[in-house]
Amino acid sequence: MSQHFLLSRAAKTLSLASIFRMSDAEAEAMFCRVRWPDTDGKPVCPHCGGVDAYDCRRPNGAPRFRCRACAKDFSVTSGTLFASHKLPLRVYLAAIAIFANEVKGKSALAMSRDLGTSYKAAFVLLHKLREAMAEEMKGRVVGGHGEEVEIDGGYFGGYVKPANMRENRRDRRRAVNQTGKRQCVVIVRARDGRSVPAVFRSEGHALNFVRTRIAKGSIVHADEAGSWDALHAAFEMKRINHQEAYSDDGACTNAAESYFSRLRRAEIGHHHSVAGQYLLRYAQESSWREDHRRMSNGEQVSRIAALAMKKKGSPNFTGYWQRHSV
Repeated sequence: MSQHFLLSRAAKTLSLASIFRMSDAEAEAMFCRVRWPDTDGKPVCPHCGGVDAYDCRRPNGAPRFRCRACAKDFSVTSGTLFASHKLPLRVYLAAIAIFANEVKGKSALAMSRDLGTSYKAAFVLLHKLREAMAEEMKGRVVGGHGEEVEIDGGYFGGYVKPANMRENRRDRRRAVNQTGKRQCVVIVRARDGRSVPAVFRSEGHALNFVRTRIAKGSIVHADEAGSWDALHAAFEMKRINHQEAYSDDGACTNAAESYFSRLRRAEIGHHHSVAGQYLLRYAQESSWREDHRRMSNGEQVSRIAALAMKKKGSPNFTGYWQRHSV
């Protein structure tokens, strides 16, 4: 029997021990190489693009550079998700590694314990990393002529606790007995592994999203839900009735179900709630993890760090606890 990839040596190319053995200078050099790969880590001014900068940090101060062209100061994290950071860069590198090593997700409470920070700091840091992951999915269109794409929807949030006494219990499937907070995560996933999630009130509200994220000429696999009937006019469809089989004559949505399996386990085992305004971020995280599940943890850390260093300051979580943004 072949060994699972996650158990193999190829999947484990970076350890937390190696990160904590790093000096602050080594962690800084690694972040420089990630942010400025074209110059092999040599600082590039974010203000004017100049490559002639020198180290101007104060004694025992944070890493800082000064551009000779425009005379402005900057750091390796200036203008990125980690701008104005308070913790050493080595701690941020360790946080990314801890985050990547958890194949189903990482709770903010557990991260705060691992790093010795407040829950607030860990909460914002993890959502910034999810924002970085989402950058890979911006404008993504999956499929192509003759390629196969799967779509499916899953409902999250709006849990209604059943009453204690049996005679007081209500049918929670009926809309009148629901909270109105339940939302539908719709996943569009190609057989080559690329996927795009989105959040809607129901599957029926996702039709325009599905049409714009699947390339023309694709073969679309879906279940028998009536929400997808309108897609027959735009795509060649293969439908599967899950009451009879999970796969029949090549029609299946197993790849989409695999994504929901990961997201459900993240919800139940780590976060306990992934609803509300944060649901899309958790959905995007699970999508990224599912798409990169065959990548070693060292490669995942480098990729997440590169995405975070390319991303501009977070519009949603800069000043989050100070209510500067919603």
